[in-house]
Amino acid sequence: MQIAISVGPITLDAELHDTPTGRKVLEALPIRASISTWGDEIYFEIPVEEGLDSTAREEVDMGDLGYWPSGNAFCIFFGPTPVSPPDKIVPASAVNIIGRVQGDATRLREVLGEKEVLIELK
Repeated sequence: MQIAISVGPITLDAELHDTPTGRKVLEALPIRASISTWGDEIYFEIPVEEGLDSTAREEVDMGDLGYWPSGNAFCIFFGPTPVSPPDKIVPASAVNIIGRVQGDATRLREVLGEKEVLIELK
């Protein structure tokens, strides 16, 4: 399931995985939301409620898209967070892995001052 993630002037292509949480996110599209940042992570609340599933991880990879059940939040990981040890990317707590950015997720560092994100089906 191909999606587009737009923050300010940057649009990234991404893929949502065909998982129960990924399907719930897909059903909620398009999503426009105010963003928050935590280190090199952009996150925002979405209208999806889901618990941890079999994809849940406490360490993620560059470009992973996660769903954080504690905050009903969509997370985009593009570098270390404040709790990450060297050479690792660690969310605040476990997230369901729901997809992946295709291409260079670090481009999001250019738009950390933006206030809004739009996620839509491609």
